[in-house]
Amino acid sequence: MPPTCSIGADFGTESGRLLLLDLGSGEELATAVVPYPNGVIDRILPGTDTRLGADWALQDPADWVHVIETGIPALLRAAPVAPERIVGLGIDVTSCTVLPTDTSGTPLCQHARWRSRPHAWPKLWKHHAAQGVADRLTAVAAARGEEFLARYGGRISSEWYFPKLIELWLEDREIYEATSAFLEATDWIVWWLTGTLTRQRTTAGYKAMWSRSDGLPDPGYFDAAYPGFPAPEEKLGEQFVALGTPAGRLRPELTTALGLPPELVVAVGNVDSFVSVPGSGVTEPGTFVVAIGTSICSMVLAETEVRLPGITGVAADGILPGLYGYEAGQAAVGDMLAWLTRTLLEAPGSFGSLEAAAAAIPAGACGLVVLDWFNGNRSILADADLSGTIIGLTLQSSRAELYRGMLEAIGFGNRRIIENFTDHSIAIDRIVANGGIARASPLMMQLLADTSGLTVTVPDSAGVPARGAALFGAVAAGAFTGIEAAVAATRPAAGAHYVPDPEAAAVYDRVYDIYRRLTDLLGVEHAELMHRLKAIAGERRHQ
Repeated sequence: MPPTCSIGADFGTESGRLLLLDLGSGEELATAVVPYPNGVIDRILPGTDTRLGADWALQDPADWVHVIETGIPALLRAAPVAPERIVGLGIDVTSCTVLPTDTSGTPLCQHARWRSRPHAWPKLWKHHAAQGVADRLTAVAAARGEEFLARYGGRISSEWYFPKLIELWLEDREIYEATSAFLEATDWIVWWLTGTLTRQRTTAGYKAMWSRSDGLPDPGYFDAAYPGFPAPEEKLGEQFVALGTPAGRLRPELTTALGLPPELVVAVGNVDSFVSVPGSGVTEPGTFVVAIGTSICSMVLAETEVRLPGITGVAADGILPGLYGYEAGQAAVGDMLAWLTRTLLEAPGSFGSLEAAAAAIPAGACGLVVLDWFNGNRSILADADLSGTIIGLTLQSSRAELYRGMLEAIGFGNRRIIENFTDHSIAIDRIVANGGIARASPLMMQLLADTSGLTVTVPDSAGVPARGAALFGAVAAGAFTGIEAAVAATRPAAGAHYVPDPEAAAVYDRVYDIYRRLTDLLGVEHAELMHRLKAIAGERRHQ
């Protein structure tokens, strides 16, 4: 019998990417990219005249359905395999992207009566309007000595589940009361595919402050922060299953519409960055995996739990079974570079020419230090109210120097995160990078190596997250005994390898010292300057 296949569907910030993986050879038989018709919704709700406030970022669940309905038939048309060979389907989604639904699983934004209400729509991971709620939850947890806070680096992020849910509860009580489930998009898509709601442990552990040993934080904590807020499990649920668990089979009408076999098994949902670890072929501690896209998510595996500051979470079995998975990251990367070319340089789509010009500039020669906080800071400062800064501009500063300064800032931010791990006895000996920028920008990859002093490997894969999702789909279908066996059988080859240049690394040590000092000055000692500036701008924009 020919080797079986599995589909991975990766739902990103701007588009969905699908991949058909041969489970015998590890070959990627077909790929498809489907842009979201509505993309990131941050100004006006589609089909309405409702304007959104500052720091809002929403998505349309119809876009996710569009990816499935368009992308899977495209895969099958492109792939030389019979549909009955496809045994599994795994999905991953950005997180924490969450939405309210009714009892049937219909998103509230799809009800005509609530379509013009912003809180009825899915809140994208980078929805930061709940920063005040996150700050309050952090302060109360610290004052009460809540033990769970240390699992998240000592700070609760506005990107997470409860800040977004409590924001909804505070600002639109009618929508809150109409919400049967407030759940991660990854769980909702699986619900839509199978007709069964199955919540997985990973997003609950990293984004909803749940742990397998302790459960959710005590209700008294939430009541101390927001008196009257209902029991935290009311919209979240209480039952969470392990990654690789079968969620069910496709709804019969979908097998016909999509051209897939009725025996196909759908795995429980996952997170786009986390599936990048097995998708890159990584199963061991000591590797720093960076998923580079709109933002960067950084993942580390370890055999022990260390409650270190400045991370966004650590959970047992959160990424791979039998290991502790650590998450950190940078909040603005691809979107920061897009902003630079589109807005400041007024040259959209000019990455190729900028790459070539920036690559010709020696290390340290652009004379700039950029603080890459254009969408706030995810780690290690965990402060969404910080903003980006470019220091060292002169009348001679060129477009290429600005671009290279941005790339160097990404490298310095990456180094700071790595140092935070190594300073707390979590060893890191190499970097594995994936994502569109990892494949498209050799300069960025060389800078990661030069600024960190570590080798960088880029897997030879057209879609690492979708590949990882497909592996979990295969595990759920019983094609492998576990995710480690799946990785061992399909590990991708190394597409490119970057070694630190000693001369450049020595220069970057000097520039990094300046970066660190500026980070401490503007991100710690005088962070209130950034906060005040953002607050004034917010006030004036709404007058």
